[in-house]
Amino acid sequence: MADSVETGSGPATDADAPKKKSPRGIDVIAESVRRLPNAPGVYRMFDAGGDVLYVGKARSLKKRVQSYTRLGGHTNRIARMIASTASMEFVTTATETEALLLEANLIKRLKPRFNVVLRDDKSFPYILIAEEHEAAQIIKHRGARRAKGDYYGPFASAGAVNRTINALQRAFLLRSCSDSVYESRTRPCLLYQIKRCAAPCTGEIRLDAYAELVGEAKAFLSGKSQKVRELLSAEMQRASDVMDFETAAIYRDRLQALSYVATHQGINPQSVSEADVFAIHAEGGQFCIQVFFFRTGQNWGNRAYFPRADKSHTAAEVLEAFIGQFYDDKPCPKLVLGSEELENADLLAEALSTRAGHKVTLSAPKRGEKRDLITHALTNAREALGRRLAEKSSQARLLQGVAEAFALEETPSRIEVYDNSHIMGQNALGAMIVAGTEGFLKSQYRKFNIKSEDLVPGDDYGMMREVLTRRFTRLMKEAPRNGGEKNEEGDATWPDLVIIDGGKGQLSAANRVFEDLGVEDVALVSIAKGPERNAGRETFFMAGHEPFKLPERDPVLYFLQRLRDEAHRFAIGSHRARRKKQMAANPLDEIPGIGPSRKRALLHHFGSAKAVSRANLSDLEGVEGVSAQLARAIYDHFHEHAD
Repeated sequence: MADSVETGSGPATDADAPKKKSPRGIDVIAESVRRLPNAPGVYRMFDAGGDVLYVGKARSLKKRVQSYTRLGGHTNRIARMIASTASMEFVTTATETEALLLEANLIKRLKPRFNVVLRDDKSFPYILIAEEHEAAQIIKHRGARRAKGDYYGPFASAGAVNRTINALQRAFLLRSCSDSVYESRTRPCLLYQIKRCAAPCTGEIRLDAYAELVGEAKAFLSGKSQKVRELLSAEMQRASDVMDFETAAIYRDRLQALSYVATHQGINPQSVSEADVFAIHAEGGQFCIQVFFFRTGQNWGNRAYFPRADKSHTAAEVLEAFIGQFYDDKPCPKLVLGSEELENADLLAEALSTRAGHKVTLSAPKRGEKRDLITHALTNAREALGRRLAEKSSQARLLQGVAEAFALEETPSRIEVYDNSHIMGQNALGAMIVAGTEGFLKSQYRKFNIKSEDLVPGDDYGMMREVLTRRFTRLMKEAPRNGGEKNEEGDATWPDLVIIDGGKGQLSAANRVFEDLGVEDVALVSIAKGPERNAGRETFFMAGHEPFKLPERDPVLYFLQRLRDEAHRFAIGSHRARRKKQMAANPLDEIPGIGPSRKRALLHHFGSAKAVSRANLSDLEGVEGVSAQLARAIYDHFHEHAD
């Protein structure tokens, strides 16, 4: 991308604020227009607090920004955006294509209020046939592609990858164990016994024969499935002809595994080898985009997205913005099919081609098999949005019920639930889960490692005080309540209701934190388990109210139980992960210069880290790869108090 030049007034600050009322809206935009060039670039609009309102791109910055200075003809969304603008920033680019790429990147990173924003943008899983070892390994991979090997995907979900890998293991008998496990094996593992691995680790198969299996797996994943089937079928027939029925049965089982992969992929188009299919459906002011992934002529799954977009946007506008952001950090196939005709389809295709390094075709088919794929995706988008609207309606009724149960002035849109977990005070942590109008917001869950050194082990009240103090101290710093509107997403969002897992004592501890911090407009409730921890007999505590229960069959009670149980699950899971990590820690990891290879050599030589700690210098120097200097460092690490 060409060097860019940034200009503009920048976000307003207290130091720069004039004595009189700051100019807003059209005046700010008109002032910016005077110094803009007729060049492509990206512009950003900021509100008085410095938050980004909107990110846009233009072939001519001057003409595009000038269009906002008209007194009429704007939608309500654009009019609100203009009125809220307090400052602007600009970046010029060499081409409009570069501007489009930069715009998509900034929208994903900044999530402006008035843009179409892609949400739930988790990375996709791939199948990796890793070849850094003499015996290639088949594994699920997610993230940066640093490992040497061949990657196949993307798959829509981890479940789809796991099912495919299981089938491929039965079909091609490839190993999935780590290299360290492979090296330490002295006899075949259970996967060999159940015919899901050829066991190259113990020499049950020659490495050259295993390499042939790897080649067959690559051919299958590369779209040559029919050729692989024909080869296996011929081998099965050949074994059967010579009465080698045991070998023939192995080939039969491998063929059945390949059939399983094909039958669980649904639609497998004949005319589309590699493509992503996007279909958008709008209803009730919301949008759903269904994405199907086709690679090597096989359907590798689909995923539904619900982008944040104002209802004034057309379906084509939302889809165009979505596709630009979708491929910001993902590889793009050669063909992208959409359900809508996009206004800037040629520009978007050029931008995707630039990013992918190969030609990308973007089209909206009207007939044939490709249109059938669009129709199928549209049906899935319509059904997914229908389910979401039904769930949101049900969620809204439950939140209204919570407001009535706790006599809240307004229906809560964000509920935070807190719980603690520890074993005799060890590995203590607090957990926060978040629920709102769209259900559990797992991206906003948080863990709090208990740091106070003066806490008595097992002091649940003290732990809850620390967690709430840290959470709301940070919240008051990042988003003071006198700052106007709440943020729509993220940590700096105030809850309407806080629920504490515990009884009257927990409530008192939480109330003291709120009083000390000056938090006054957040409702606080504690929920205590029933006698003998029976669900349905929970007691609720609120300041200024007598303890009370809800009817046993009340849907609101079930909802609150779900919130409490989710917080408990998250706290327990986080605690177990921390404990497991601590238990798995090895003293050798703390010694500079000890990497995986030397650690493995030491453990193989001495048998355990404890035996290493007792070894003398000469024994340590006798280990392969351990120099005299490193041996001294290891010895000193375990004998640091010795004279």
